[in-house]
Amino acid sequence: MESPANSSSRSARAKVQAFGGFLTNMVLPNIGAFIAWGILTALFIPTGWMPNENLASIVDPAINYLLPLLLAHTGGKLVAGNRGAVMGTIGAIGLIVGADIPMFLGAMIVGPLGGLVIKRFDRLVENRIPAGFEMIVNNFSIGILGFLLMIFSFSFIGPVIEAVNNAITVAIEALVATGFLPLLSLINEPAKVLFLNNVIDQGIYYPLGFQSAAETGKSIFFTVASNPGPGLGLLLAFTIFGKKTARQTAPGAAIIHFFGGIHELYFPYVLMKPITLIGMIAGAMTGIVVFSAFDAGLVAGPSPGSIISYLALTPRGSYIGIILGVVAAAAVTFVVTSFFLKLDRKKDNDEDLASSIEKSKAMKSEGKKVLNFSNDNENKNEISKISFACDAGAGSSALGATTFRKKLQKKGIEGIEVKHYRIEEVPEDTDLIVVHKDLSDRARNANKHANIVTIENYINDENLEELLNELESEHQK
Repeated sequence: MESPANSSSRSARAKVQAFGGFLTNMVLPNIGAFIAWGILTALFIPTGWMPNENLASIVDPAINYLLPLLLAHTGGKLVAGNRGAVMGTIGAIGLIVGADIPMFLGAMIVGPLGGLVIKRFDRLVENRIPAGFEMIVNNFSIGILGFLLMIFSFSFIGPVIEAVNNAITVAIEALVATGFLPLLSLINEPAKVLFLNNVIDQGIYYPLGFQSAAETGKSIFFTVASNPGPGLGLLLAFTIFGKKTARQTAPGAAIIHFFGGIHELYFPYVLMKPITLIGMIAGAMTGIVVFSAFDAGLVAGPSPGSIISYLALTPRGSYIGIILGVVAAAAVTFVVTSFFLKLDRKKDNDEDLASSIEKSKAMKSEGKKVLNFSNDNENKNEISKISFACDAGAGSSALGATTFRKKLQKKGIEGIEVKHYRIEEVPEDTDLIVVHKDLSDRARNANKHANIVTIENYINDENLEELLNELESEHQK
């Protein structure tokens, strides 16, 4: 039986993951705008590829107004639809004008706050508005509340966010100046494999990175937690020295991770052998050291975090440093991880085999309980909609859904819709939700009445195979 302490810890982690997912869903729809700004900066600022004073004049207004307003608009819309989007944007303009720095962090606070304010107001006046007065109440409520939020943002929230931002910037710049920036990997890497990577990137490093890039045209902060090198090194080590399924699936995962930028693919391998986290930390630290030594950085946040994104967002003069940083990180992680995997190979394989068999049986049993097919044709629990879910609904879940859909097609199974979603946005009519086991608590909190299949590997997983076999069996009947 799970202890209350463990249950509380898992619940807290699920809440932090959900918070990270919310941040991601503010940033992700606007990534194109951030990349557009990054390209503009890389090309036309004085140190860019094609310096152009006239076109470079767009850089500052875009980072000071366009990007924060987009974040605030999206954050407000996530909370309260279009009315929330308008409220969040109104509040953000007061914030932006009242500050001397790009207000990304502030926009990610004020946007949802504006949505929350108007959502609470709408609930308060629901069914209390006299007939014929709906439009005037709707318009003036946003006008008055938006005005108050705008003044509050200008006078209070903006200065507070600016002070906090300056304190964080000073602390991290001190790490950079003293050469201790690589120590951040001690926090970043464990947090990433617990699916807290979006909290780190979108909540901390991206705002700092854009602020720094606006001044110098690049920032090392974009590389601190997004380097694809360590993940590549880990998966290559499993490819050569791993066992059984891990060794078979690692090559495909390495290709998708490095070129597709889906970092979640390597998380299960670290969780399978927690000691390999040492290799990830060592590789990430090495990458930061190399980036710092060559004064390398990116012009915008790489999303997805693939080598393609890295090269596309590398400014002039940073290519050698960026490439060497990624290669060095991969090499160090590969060496350290290989060492631990080779040590593990020397252990008694009988014990590992027995453990693997028991784990396989348990996973198959769990899969059967979740599917719960009935032999009674009249009461059969038919599966017509399967939703793969992940933190942002655009990375690992998309890969899982595409792969599983193709497997259904090869089996000739029709009539089953397979799509991918953010965990909190899975449709209510979903028959089964497929989610990584470390996101299962969050999935259950967001979808309390749904059947959930937990997996450990998005490419080749025992529970997915069990699900596929069950669906094929039902299809044949």
